Amino acid sequence: MKSALPLLVAVSALCASCTAEEKKEKPMETASTAPQQPTGKVEKTEEEWKKILTPEQYRISRQAGTERANGDVYKQFKDQGAGTYYCAACGAELFTSNEKFDSHCGWPSFYDPSKAKNVITKDDYSGGMVRTEVNCAKCGGHLGHVFKGEGFDTPTDQRYCINGTVLKFVPAGGAKPEPKKEEPKKEEPKKDAEKK
Repeated sequence: MKSALPLLVAVSALCASCTAEEKKEKPMETASTAPQQPTGKVEKTEEEWKKILTPEQYRISRQAGTERANGDVYKQFKDQGAGTYYCAACGAELFTSNEKFDSHCGWPSFYDPSKAKNVITKDDYSGGMVRTEVNCAKCGGHLGHVFKGEGFDTPTDQRYCINGTVLKFVPAGGAKPEPKKEEPKKEEPKKDAEKK
């Protein structure tokens, strides 16, 4: 009986680690197909956001959080090849690998958005400093901050320091989304005069 106890403990620990491994999410979502692009503002209640975002995505996107520097998402970002980065909350295109560069800051960095109309900035006075916050223009989600004049050898001398957890990566060559199908228009009943 004594010899079975250590074996039981070892099997229990192994099963627990397997379960934890299954639940472990990739820090940055990767998809083979580009998400449907929002055509207007995306508005949801906080409860709706909580249903579609992971707890970490919600904390960062909806509560202006920050992921840990030099974490798994940064390692994943550095290993990604050519492709496009979308807002994980609403699917808006934000950046591509063409604007990606390694600033060695510990977070994904881009020197410019690929779709400028999908990215907005505003002054951020939190944390006792003045910074420029970067948000998704479609859903208002917090993405990170942009810094200017740091001397990087990029076309814009800007560093969009972005939380990778709130991005969705689609590798180059991924399928484009099907265009939204418009609902058929209902025919208006013809007037008696038109029927003759």
